[in-house]
Amino acid sequence: MRLFRSLASVTVAVALVLSLPYEAMPHARVEVREPDAPKPFGAECRTRVRGSEVTAHCHNPYVDTDRVRLHIECARWWDLDTDSAPVDTGPAMTVRLTGRCWKEVRAVWISHQNRGS
Repeated sequence: MRLFRSLASVTVAVALVLSLPYEAMPHARVEVREPDAPKPFGAECRTRVRGSEVTAHCHNPYVDTDRVRLHIECARWWDLDTDSAPVDTGPAMTVRLTGRCWKEVRAVWISHQNRGS
């Protein structure tokens, strides 16, 4: 009788395990890797326009070198738009870019190019 009780309890336990849904059953751990996220990049730039003169300060807080350029679009049709020479901004480096129009400034922007580490 004692054998029957232990066999009955084992049978019930096996029946319960087999009736579990597949998701609830334990299985080997598989490490899921996130796709490689892009590294942070790009100098933080602040521009200031005073009359017809433009000044930009760019600080690069990242490891990769950022090549920055200042672009100025002038308001008058006869006033030439200008692009500064590219300047490499290394890690923890701040650069100053300047330019001007003869009269009013219409738009100012900075372009960035990743130069790698």
